[in-house]
Amino acid sequence: MNIDVQSLGFPITLALADHARRRLRFALTRHNDRIRRVDVRLGDENGPRGGADKFCRIRVYLIDAPVAVIADIGSDLYGVIDRTVDRVGRVVVKRLDRSRDSGRRVRGDRPTLLAKAFDTMPKSDHTEGEHA
Repeated sequence: MNIDVQSLGFPITLALADHARRRLRFALTRHNDRIRRVDVRLGDENGPRGGADKFCRIRVYLIDAPVAVIADIGSDLYGVIDRTVDRVGRVVVKRLDRSRDSGRRVRGDRPTLLAKAFDTMPKSDHTEGEHA
């Protein structure tokens, strides 16, 4: 899985980038074959002033499904990463399930339509096992 971690407005530490990659691999490994790439952007909106302004934005580019984008903000960047990864993991599962279900519904409707066609056919006067 190709995971690109970048920081905006501050130098990223190796520990922070490793934390983001490790959490994403854990959350998304099950769907690795359906993921093109993952972009992670970490930032601090207020710079050195502090406050609950550290953000994490994750984009997961999926194969045959819409891009999953989740962002979160808070005062502890490790906690923000954890929450964002948890949420993006759930969104990826939903997107992949929807894309898989949309293909199944089309195929699943055919027997229903066929069954309706048989229901509208004229009934025979003979019961099963009876011969004329």
